[in-house]
Amino acid sequence: MEKMYYTYVLKSQKDDKLYIGWTDDIDGRLEAHNNGKVESTKNRVPFKVVYYEACLFRGKAIKREKQLKTGFGRKYLNDRI
Repeated sequence: MEKMYYTYVLKSQKDDKLYIGWTDDIDGRLEAHNNGKVESTKNRVPFKVVYYEACLFRGKAIKREKQLKTGFGRKYLNDRI
């Protein structure tokens, strides 16, 4: 089985704001966020996954993360979530 890469969106249950990232281990990454091990989100825990996309290539997951962080990307997410 091929390795998968994920572009994911978390929603903070503390402030309802979104966090967009990429990983090759979505469960482990969510656990790291919720355990305060991610510097940029440690003050906004807990989180839940509200959206994700799977990719076969790391570069495509990173590119999609960057797209979702734009104004158009955030609008896309707000329309879907």
